[in-house]
This record gives sequence, structure tokens and C-alpha cells, in this order.
Amino acid sequence: MGPRLAFELEAGGDSGRERAGILTTAHGQVRTPVFMPVGTQGSVKGLAPRELLEVGTQIILANTYHLHLRPGEETVGLAGGLHVFMDWSGPILTDSGGYQVFSLARLRKVSDDGVRFRSHIDGSERFLSPEKAIDIQLVLGADVMMVLDECPPSDADRAAIGEAVRRTLNWAGRCRARVDLAEGEGALRSGHGLFGIVQGGVFPDLRRECASALVELGFDGYAIGGLGLGESREEMLTAVEVTTACLPADRPRYFMGLGTPREILAAVARGVDMFDSVLPTRLGRHGTVMTRRGNVVVRNARYARDFGPLEEGCDCYACRHFTRAYVRHLVTAGEILGLLLCAHHNLRFLHRLTTEARQVIVEGRFREWSEELIGGLG
Repeated sequence: MGPRLAFELEAGGDSGRERAGILTTAHGQVRTPVFMPVGTQGSVKGLAPRELLEVGTQIILANTYHLHLRPGEETVGLAGGLHVFMDWSGPILTDSGGYQVFSLARLRKVSDDGVRFRSHIDGSERFLSPEKAIDIQLVLGADVMMVLDECPPSDADRAAIGEAVRRTLNWAGRCRARVDLAEGEGALRSGHGLFGIVQGGVFPDLRRECASALVELGFDGYAIGGLGLGESREEMLTAVEVTTACLPADRPRYFMGLGTPREILAAVARGVDMFDSVLPTRLGRHGTVMTRRGNVVVRNARYARDFGPLEEGCDCYACRHFTRAYVRHLVTAGEILGLLLCAHHNLRFLHRLTTEARQVIVEGRFREWSEELIGGLG
């Protein structure tokens, strides 16, 4: 199929090398490389939509599994879709819920038909098929939908990962067929599309097999799943290189669940465009901020009389108005504002990082810039 989502490369594009692009969706353009804050429940923890715009957010991620369980896609649909429900006018990507089913659900049973599981909230029995995952995302109104995939545990052996690849490909084909049907029935508007997910663990041949088969099926973009779950850095980067080498240059590439500055830059260098993680807001809620010299644990006593900003040179609201000493006071006193300021800064940090990465890619100096930055991270 031709892409339902337009993606234009502005710089780069050689296989496995850094690139800058523009993804056009029904709710606006996304300039890549890009970091996507995670709004699991239809809300990014600690930031209102207006604050997300202030820190530079272009696109957010919401989760199909959680929104299906609570409040239910029917409620969101009656509200006018997720964009209206949460008052976010920009693009939204929804995960299929597959990872959460495998990591959170009770008593799950997997078959080629789908996954039968019990809700981690109330224990009710549910069934998620590839078709159901798409139907939920259609009701939510996501700009970018994800196929249902099987994400094997990090300690799975080769046989189990091979079986997960087989099932992932089977489910991907069914998701693609469901989206095609929705488009034919007029239930899929222009500017909405579907990404496939490449599984295969740390086995290069399984990654190639999965990526090549997904490309043959044809998707609007491709995600790299099943990494960042305990494998070594070398294994992770090898898997990324193998995968991107098999993917078409004219479609966006998304590394699922990657949020550390060093690894984001390493993945950008290998041709990845999109990233998401709960890490920046999670660190913020524990009183830790990201900086270009590494993470700073603001709650530590050494910052009690440090009247500098959270990070020198940062233009975020927290750094423009408050000091480390004040934020530490708030955090140690149990004042929620301290944690919110840390989360605000962390998201701005990652948005600045990817925006700057995009600029230096366009200028043709990404490699030297990233090496210098990574060196400062310690």
C-alpha cells in the first residue's frame, strides 16, 4: 500500500545513518528526530496540555490497554475522541497494548487468535485480538496506531523469540487488513496510519526476517520493539543497525521505550527517528533532573544552598524561575511542586536534545556534535 501518513526526509537518509524528516498527520506535522512524552492514561504525569506545548512537545503517546480498561474506548469515543477528551490538538500515537498485556495482565493465555487475560485493575476477564486492538485505536482516534505484537520476556530463549516473531507477523497482517477494511468503509480519515513492530530479540537473523516480512506487508512506519529490556548495549545497538538496514528510507522509524540521552543519540546515529519513554517524568517524580553533565539528584544535601538553576543554559520554566536550593526544599518537604518542576525540566531537556540533533543533522555536523555531548554526559 502507499503510505497513509506522509513522511519527507529533509536531510540524511543513507541506510543506518542519522536523518531529519517531517511526518505529516491529521493533527499536524512532527519534525524528527522527536521525543514523545508518555500519556498512558490520556495524561502526561505532572504536565497539563498547555505545559506540554510550552516545553516543546509535538506528539504524545497514549496507551490502548490502559484506556480500554479505564475509562473504556466507548467513553472516549462519546467525548469526541482522545484529542477532545484530553484537550490535546497535536498528533497522538497509541501503543497497541500488547506490551502491557504481557507485563501487567494477570493469568494471560496467548494463542494465535489473540491474548486472553485478566485486568490488573479489577481481575475481569478480557480478550485482545489484533482486530480488537485496531478497533479500540480507531475509536480513540489516534493519528498513529500500532499493530498488536507479542513482546517476549528479556530472558526468553531463541525458540520462544522465534515463535513471537511468527505470531507478531501473523497479527501484523491481520491488523493491516483491519485498517484496510476501516479505510474502505470510510472509518479511517486521511492523516491516520499504522506502524508495524519489528521483534526478534538480540538475534540478527530473526530481526531481519521480521523486518523484511513487515516491509513486504507494507506499513506507514516501522517500530523497533523488544529492546531495552536487559540486553547489553552492544546487543541493543547491533539489533538497531540490523533492523534499520532492512527498513525503507521513506518511512519513519520508531524505537519503543527509549529515553536516556546517550542511547537516543546512539539510535539517531543509526537512522531512528522517534522515541518515547516514561523516564523523564518518572525521574522527575523522584527529584532527579537530566542535564548535559548527567543526572542530578536534586534532593541531595549538597544542593541545599545551591542558588543556580537546575541546569545552566536551560530555557525551561523551572530553570528560568527557580534554583536548585528551592526545588530541593520543595522535594524534601514533600511539596508536589518540586516534583512537577523536575518533570517539566526533564521533558524540556529531551525536546531540546532532539530539536538540536535535528538542526545539526541538517547542518551536516551531527557526528562531532553528538560525540562531544555524549562525552559531557560522563
